[in-house]
This record gives sequence, structure tokens and C-alpha cells, in this order.
Amino acid sequence: MRKSRFTEAQIIGMIKEQEAGMATAEVCRRHGLSPATFYKLKAKYGGMDVSDAQRLKALEDENGKLNRLLADAMLDNVVLKDLLGKP
Repeated sequence: MRKSRFTEAQIIGMIKEQEAGMATAEVCRRHGLSPATFYKLKAKYGGMDVSDAQRLKALEDENGKLNRLLADAMLDNVVLKDLLGKP
């Protein structure tokens, strides 16, 4: 997955600007992103504080690591079954 140009703090700052009354088009123009990207980020980070967003990022990273470990273990299991000739 592509890394965002913006930090969690910047994203939450943009959302707070829009919630404070600034037009969405103006927020997007100032920060150089499309309205679709803004609304996607708002759906993901809306209602969060910076610490919540950092915790979310840490959990997503840990989940990805665990998924890779599980995939490796399952692959090892398949290889061992093939070597033993069991279906």
C-alpha cells in the first residue's frame, strides 16, 4: 500500500479546518489534494485525535505483520504435506 504524503496530525488538522467552517474545496486547494481523497481520509480519520490515529497506524502495521507470519506458516504447512504425500 502506498504511503500517504501526509502525517496523521496533518490529516486530522485538515479535517478540523473543514469542520471549523472552511469550505471543503478551499481545504483541498490549500493542501493539494482532491475532494475524493479528502472524503476518504475523513471517513478513516474523522472523529479521531492524533493519538488515536497513531494507535490505529500501529495496529494496522501489527496486523499486516501477523498476516504475513500466518501466510508463511500456512505455506510451510502445505510444503510439508506435499513432501509427505498426504492430500
